[in-house]
Amino acid sequence: MSTRATSIWGWGYADKFPDTEARRALAEQVSPLLGSPPLEPREPAASPRLPPPRIAPPESLAELCSAEDSDRAAHTYGKGYGDLVRGFHGDFSPAPDFVARPRTEDDVRAVMEWCANHHVALIPFGGGTSVVRGVEAAIGQGFHGAVSLDMRRMDRVVEVDPVSRAARIQAGATGPVLEAQLAAQGLTLRHFPQSFEFSTLGGWIATRAGGHFATLYTHIDDLVQSTRMLTPRGLYETRRLPASGAGPAPDRLVLGSEGTLGVITEAWVRVQARPRFRASASVHFPNFATGVRAVRELSQSGLHPSNCRLLDEQESFLNGVTGDGSSVLVLAFESADHPQQAKMERALALTASHGGECREGARYRSDEPGAHARPGGAAESWRSAFIEAPYLQNVMVSLGVIADTFETACTWDRFDALHGAILESVRGALARICGGGLVSCRFTHVYPDGPAPYYTFIGPARRGGEWEQWMALVHAARDAVSAHGGTITHHHAVGRLHRPWYDRERPEPFALALKAVKQALDPRGILNPGVLVGP
Repeated sequence: MSTRATSIWGWGYADKFPDTEARRALAEQVSPLLGSPPLEPREPAASPRLPPPRIAPPESLAELCSAEDSDRAAHTYGKGYGDLVRGFHGDFSPAPDFVARPRTEDDVRAVMEWCANHHVALIPFGGGTSVVRGVEAAIGQGFHGAVSLDMRRMDRVVEVDPVSRAARIQAGATGPVLEAQLAAQGLTLRHFPQSFEFSTLGGWIATRAGGHFATLYTHIDDLVQSTRMLTPRGLYETRRLPASGAGPAPDRLVLGSEGTLGVITEAWVRVQARPRFRASASVHFPNFATGVRAVRELSQSGLHPSNCRLLDEQESFLNGVTGDGSSVLVLAFESADHPQQAKMERALALTASHGGECREGARYRSDEPGAHARPGGAAESWRSAFIEAPYLQNVMVSLGVIADTFETACTWDRFDALHGAILESVRGALARICGGGLVSCRFTHVYPDGPAPYYTFIGPARRGGEWEQWMALVHAARDAVSAHGGTITHHHAVGRLHRPWYDRERPEPFALALKAVKQALDPRGILNPGVLVGP
């Protein structure tokens, strides 16, 4: 684990929060965009306010546990806007009573058994990057307390099968930790969500996280070969297989289970040789609608680009990609086996047929000796903005600005209606609730049958009423998604935030089946209460 201090209330490393003058300079740029009065930076609360613990770690688990306020605060929230704004103001009222850090499966089992015997809620915790209130101890009545189970001590690549190209990895390994261990053998998992630096393999599996690939292998689902999970009923371990037709797939209960059915301790995952050949380009379209048509054809072409992210005009501007009012497609291909020039040339021919312009030309890179890549370009500008975006949200909270995102997925035939309804609903809500604001859209992933649009909304907040304003905006956005056939989440899980819309989306017989599974595996209901299934 890194020794660099992370922020208790905000995203990422504490030393990346800009000083007052730097934030004031940003405020001078943001205020005119939002049409708001001048924004003035505020400072985060000097110290967190936590309730006293209701329970203490038992002597038998003492060496694994901490009830220090700093540890309890650091495990109170995820990293969504609602989490950041409460933490910024020092409100850590849902804090767990203590934090347990298991080193082995036996440790996990011991903590789980103690919680079950004492009717204490147990909330699995990976990197703490949830943006849907997935790790918050908002557990309702009836429990004697709550324990946060931090899995990050269990972070080893245990075994590698180079013949089948698979690796057995403990669930607490963060992205950099597991990639460093795989790199020593010339391999990679190739799963890079925006939270990669802090999130864990177990968290990715539990939330069905979306990764780097914009097409083909988009979710961790595609990379999981088998799983191992401890439940209050015992060990749940699936068989390593490339594929099977033997009934409903048992791994499907683990994927997306969000800590409600058991604690994922390790998984076999499909790995691959590290890429050696890369091609990248950025394509400008006169408007978003034209770009959408081009991307749909690309997604159905069989070319399977690794990156195929379309930014609308507002998104391109906000990310510093272009200021000319065009919509920009960030396009890339990569392979460990062969050059990607032919694929890129075909993709650019296809986008050109829709009026797309590759103004800077394509860039090609090979890791072979003497090979070089041309730096810079719109694609590199977008990549830098993508990595820094979560840190910018910290600054927005300090300026009194609501800045949040949500994503969905729908079929191509429904996209125009869905997109129009979302823009109308969220813009109207911003005008009504905040007095104005901005909405932008980009495609993060695309499939032959539909896109995954990702929306950002920004508006001035009423100081002291940020939570209520934000929740009103959340409802406007999610209601529009639900009413027009989109999923409530494409890759950010359900948590407590999306639960009302998830209940509407899933078939009622499936809801009954899921509750029955919960009862079978977690009969006392201690695991992450309130997420996915009822209390």
